[in-house]
Amino acid sequence: MKRNRLLAVLVGGVFCVAVMSLYRMLEMMQGAELQHMETPDGQVENDLSRLQQQIDKLERLLSDNNRLVATLRDKLFHRQASWVKGGTGNVSSGSAPSRADSLPGCRLAEETKDGADGVQLLDVYDLLTFENPNGGVWKQGFEISYHGDEWAEHPLEVFVVPHSHNDPGWLKTFESYYQDQTKHILNNMLIKLTEDSRRKMIWAEISYFSKWWKDIDEQKREMVKRLLGAGQLELVTGGWVMADEANSHYFALLDQLIEGHQWIQTHLGVKPSSGWAVDPFGHSPSMAYLLKGAGLSNMVIQRVHYAVKKHFAQKQMLEFLWRQSWDSSPRSDMACHMMPFYSYDVPHTCGPNPAVCCQFDFHRLPGGRLFCPWKISPQRITEQNVEERALLLLDQYRQKSRLFRSPVLFVPLGDDFRFVESSEWDAQFGNYQKLFDYFDQHPELHVKARFGTLSDYFEALHRRLNAAGTTLPTLRGDFFTYADRDDHYWSGYFTSRPFYKRLDRTLEATLRATEILFSLTLAEMRRSRGDGRLVSDFPAREHFKRLTTGRRSLALFQHHDAVTGTARDPVVVDYGTRLFRSILNLHNVLQSSAHWLLLLDKSQYHHDQSKPFMQMDNVMPAHDALPRKTPLTLSDEPRSLIIFNPTEQLRSSVISVVIDSPDARVVDAETGRPMAAQISAVWAEPSRASSEHFQLDFVAELPPLSLVVYHVTKASAGSAHRARYTFHRRGNPPAIQSEHFQVSGPEADAPLSLSNKHIQIWSSPETGLLQKLRLQSGLVRQVQVQFLWYGTRTSQEKSGAYLFLPGEEGAQLYSSSEPPLVRVSRGPVFSDITSCFRHFTHTVRLLHLDGHAGRSLEISNMVDIRSEVNRELVMRLVSDVANGNRFYSDLNSFQMQQRRTLGKLPLQANFYPMTSSSFLQDSTSRLSLLSAQSQAVASLRPGELEVVLDRRLQQDDNRGLGQGVTDNKLTASLYHLLLEDRRGGAQEVGGASVQHLSLLAHLTSLSLSHPPISMVAPSDSQVPKLRPFLPLRSSLPCDLHLLNLRTLEDPQEAESPSQEVALLLHRKGFDCSSAPEPSLECTWSAHEEVNLDDLFSPLRFRSVRRSGLTLLREDDEPESARQQQLPRITSLRPMEISAFRVEID
Repeated sequence: MKRNRLLAVLVGGVFCVAVMSLYRMLEMMQGAELQHMETPDGQVENDLSRLQQQIDKLERLLSDNNRLVATLRDKLFHRQASWVKGGTGNVSSGSAPSRADSLPGCRLAEETKDGADGVQLLDVYDLLTFENPNGGVWKQGFEISYHGDEWAEHPLEVFVVPHSHNDPGWLKTFESYYQDQTKHILNNMLIKLTEDSRRKMIWAEISYFSKWWKDIDEQKREMVKRLLGAGQLELVTGGWVMADEANSHYFALLDQLIEGHQWIQTHLGVKPSSGWAVDPFGHSPSMAYLLKGAGLSNMVIQRVHYAVKKHFAQKQMLEFLWRQSWDSSPRSDMACHMMPFYSYDVPHTCGPNPAVCCQFDFHRLPGGRLFCPWKISPQRITEQNVEERALLLLDQYRQKSRLFRSPVLFVPLGDDFRFVESSEWDAQFGNYQKLFDYFDQHPELHVKARFGTLSDYFEALHRRLNAAGTTLPTLRGDFFTYADRDDHYWSGYFTSRPFYKRLDRTLEATLRATEILFSLTLAEMRRSRGDGRLVSDFPAREHFKRLTTGRRSLALFQHHDAVTGTARDPVVVDYGTRLFRSILNLHNVLQSSAHWLLLLDKSQYHHDQSKPFMQMDNVMPAHDALPRKTPLTLSDEPRSLIIFNPTEQLRSSVISVVIDSPDARVVDAETGRPMAAQISAVWAEPSRASSEHFQLDFVAELPPLSLVVYHVTKASAGSAHRARYTFHRRGNPPAIQSEHFQVSGPEADAPLSLSNKHIQIWSSPETGLLQKLRLQSGLVRQVQVQFLWYGTRTSQEKSGAYLFLPGEEGAQLYSSSEPPLVRVSRGPVFSDITSCFRHFTHTVRLLHLDGHAGRSLEISNMVDIRSEVNRELVMRLVSDVANGNRFYSDLNSFQMQQRRTLGKLPLQANFYPMTSSSFLQDSTSRLSLLSAQSQAVASLRPGELEVVLDRRLQQDDNRGLGQGVTDNKLTASLYHLLLEDRRGGAQEVGGASVQHLSLLAHLTSLSLSHPPISMVAPSDSQVPKLRPFLPLRSSLPCDLHLLNLRTLEDPQEAESPSQEVALLLHRKGFDCSSAPEPSLECTWSAHEEVNLDDLFSPLRFRSVRRSGLTLLREDDEPESARQQQLPRITSLRPMEISAFRVEID
């Protein structure tokens, strides 16, 4: 009590001091103003500038005082918080003070930004010249020297780690590779490792391993377990695939990791401890974070820019602790080994000289299919040559060792699809063992070499480092954009095959929505029955299998030749077909789950696979076609439209359906309340409206995770609001066919403008393209949309699936012989401007909504470049935001990374991956582009932001694919453009400012990535009574994202759902310098601790147990910490993902 009183007095004191100092300052300023009235004109400018400085100082003082008062107030609240009463410590934005950064949740987000120690990769990029001098035998490096006595005290300890890199699809499909190569590799592995206990092997891709496991008998399975137990075989990373790290969303990255780890736990009972990523084309710290959270301790990476590798080698920094940019503590640190040379094949892994190392790839012995390009072949090791061969190899080991801080050396031995034939196992293991034996017999060489696994290597490394008292340096940042040689930057694959990058995210959103609804359905079923059992007619097991297939299709597509768009055409078709079939299967689970949840009388539930109770409103006809709306036939009888909101936020959304009547009415089925709606034309062609079909758009109020029912009926003629249309085309007015809608021509010289409560936009009347934005606050920004073409080089080396090698002329402004048709629609629900060009149709839309959905501008493109040769289409925003050479793009939709556009680098090097967001900012404004698909992004000049929409390239770019990219489709891309006021500059951390999206941008991105899902009930009048399903009392705090609610497999009954669910929560870090007016209608967490029971009320948890990110049982917190008593308080830090094993009561 005394402490509370003391705090209260302290707060009061600080407040008084603050008020007095402000009063004194105002008095001084007033005095200055009076003096100014008496001064001659010559001093006016000086005085004004002094006044400006005083105001700035006052603002800083105010800010500091606010922060101090808020900190004290927060501590006071924290002490008084009685968790037994169950408060979550949330702050409503309705009570937002004038300065956003004094909000407790903001400060918590800010506190993660104060670490400046270690190496910042952005500073390294600033430092490097990126010249490429010839380094001798190590072409991209330098000459390495040693005296020979360096290992006298601490002998060189070499671990040769055999591996075989198996792509789950690239030049062949997953299935073909498995039948032709992978199953033989794994079959031989069993035999050859069992022959000699000194032999070791690592394996990464669980997609292949699990398929092989199904094929082998119980005896072989026992052999596998014995090899794992003896440490001869190690499963590394343990993901379903070796995932791409540029285009993949963190949901999918984590999901494929969960799928692999859960499979390993169920069938093998082991846990991966080391990460292995030798082929993804650049590396993201998001992956390091997920691996650390999944219980791994170490990782290996390979594809890093050759200039960065050289710099790190010179500084002996190839092994480091990789820390998250936003983390000021060592919590997220991951020990990482960067391979120093060009590739992960044998010629580039034993040491710096590939001509020598190739002689120790015994798969290339004379007489085989493979040879050494350096023209010196390997020799079998005999008694006669063993000394000469051993010393030659040892010289490479010693040279490589000089690049590291410890005398423990990691030497991979393998390549793509190696160890297929029994003879290769014999050649590699037999010849290397003779060399190792020779080293053992000659202690004067001070070397101990053996076969090992990643765990063997890292254990020895940490042991040596600890003994020597050596610590690894800390590093922050990411390893994009990758170049393997010359100016060959791998920024093309950030966009290649954009149709499938979009389909990837459609499956991801469908999978997450289905997981959540399925988990809620099973919990509700067990609760309603009262005995914990499921309804017998509900096909829970079949649905769980469909979910598993969906998880595995999404997981397979995260492979670094799948989502990247770098596989051969037939392989892309195979991936696409898997994604497509999984979406259809998941729709089946969604419909069935929603059916049961919505029935008022559950006894009426009947599952009929051939005739589902509900149909999806959006239907994909094929894997390579865009989804289409199913037209609804209306009558006086109401049609039930069921909308599922898969987000954890209450939202106002515009729901769009196609109907057969120009007049319709929508009401909330529960209350009978009519919903705001508008009828628009369905344009069969740019200037011809369909006479049979019409688009009905209405505003739906959707509680979090809810299923809401609306009734749609035919209405009396003329009763529905219809959109009004205006058409523009320079010099050639179009003939418009539209009998049901009011159509007019443009008013002469009138500006083309649209507005809602939050924004006004101006567009060019000639092109319809955006020119200017104005916010309700008065902030105006020039924002011009342009379209441009990039060509490719005229020389031998041209752009392809991986590489972006633009022509010297750079980007050329898009022009067409025909002026575009510009169609403007205005209505009560939305207004938009559509520009119809030959290669794309571009639409900007404003929603007339009160909530956050009305604050951004929706931009959609329909792109078709199938007629083009060696061209890439780009959408560029040109603004007057003064961002200098800095902009931000996201990494895997998990975190933002500062980018610096560098003139010393070629144009293609300044393109970066963008999974879902990027922004430009200056001291007064921020312009964010949020996307529903991944693509390349750049800011080549101040104020500019450009994204690559599609690329069509006729040739291979010499990276092994053997073909160009010519399987383009009609491709949709979707964005939201958000302009925000900013107050207060960015905080610098280690030379690089750590920034997050604003809360408004997070919510907008959430809506974009997880749109509402619409289903239609049958039209007959026999529809049973439905009632809405509202599982949550209120939205989650808006900085808390429900990443997943994933039903786990029953350990007792394979391929069946258990009662346990993986609850995955991500607490977002958010920027506090932009707080929209009026405030957001949501709360955010003021403290690290949250009360799970309150968050998810009225859902109840029978048990809650924190676990690792992949829900492995050995990562569960101990039984003693398992929370069975109420309330369940848990800590969720900003930026962190937390996983819980829960049982929903």
